[in-house]
Amino acid sequence: MLLIIGWVIVIAVVFGGFVVSGGHLAALLHPVKLLMIVGAAFGAFVASSSPAALKAAAKAVPLALKGSKYPRKVYLDLLCLLYDLLNKIRKDGLISIEDHVERPAESAIFQAYPGLASNHVLVDFICDYLRMMVSGSMDPHEMESLMDQELETHHQENHIPVDLLTKMGDSMPAFGIVAAVMGVVLTMSSLHLPPTELGPMIGAALVGAFVGILFGYAIIGPIPVAIQQRQLDETKALEAIKATLLATAGGSAPAVAVEHGRKVVFHAVRPSFSELEEAVRAPRG
Repeated sequence: MLLIIGWVIVIAVVFGGFVVSGGHLAALLHPVKLLMIVGAAFGAFVASSSPAALKAAAKAVPLALKGSKYPRKVYLDLLCLLYDLLNKIRKDGLISIEDHVERPAESAIFQAYPGLASNHVLVDFICDYLRMMVSGSMDPHEMESLMDQELETHHQENHIPVDLLTKMGDSMPAFGIVAAVMGVVLTMSSLHLPPTELGPMIGAALVGAFVGILFGYAIIGPIPVAIQQRQLDETKALEAIKATLLATAGGSAPAVAVEHGRKVVFHAVRPSFSELEEAVRAPRG
């Protein structure tokens, strides 16, 4: 939503300033130039991608238009879910959660948090490492190393669409110059025309550079930045799970372990200590 608001501000300021200065919007209306620049940038985008990267970019772009999927309540629910799982381990032993991590869709603990139960990234991350803890096949240091590797892979995958869209935005001013140069070439081949006809042709050539710069930095440029911010929210949730489980593997009690996870979350959406304490003690519906 903020992305759209930002676009509206840019368009209002740029075009409004042009009109206030005495310009006519019709002078900037050159659909062919826009088609050339956007089309060339998109063609280069496709040429530099793979089918998997294109699919990832198509899934990532809507993230920029939506609000964060990880408000404070999601982090609070995540920490409560972890507390419930770890508390069951403390009371009944590691083997007691085997069915829960093997079939989370049927688990009463997971289903108590429907917003999280449908988040397969978080659920799979929790279940994979709890499953390792149940099997006892990995010490805390090995598990931490494996978590770091998985998070690094997750980070690299997230950066594929971000990098592609960033390069697309960066290329648009250059394609704007290409369109401007083609307009100049067209103008130079028409020097026999009177100044009243040459003027609009020169203006049209300059519009190409204007469109390329505007779209590159004000329209396309903010998209990968917004996507990266949304992806970071998910990464923080995974890091909170990592911190909580590693604290548990190190012998911390459930209340202390989830405090490790709480401290990882950004301050703006981090539940307070008392808020978390109250939530973990509340009865589950």
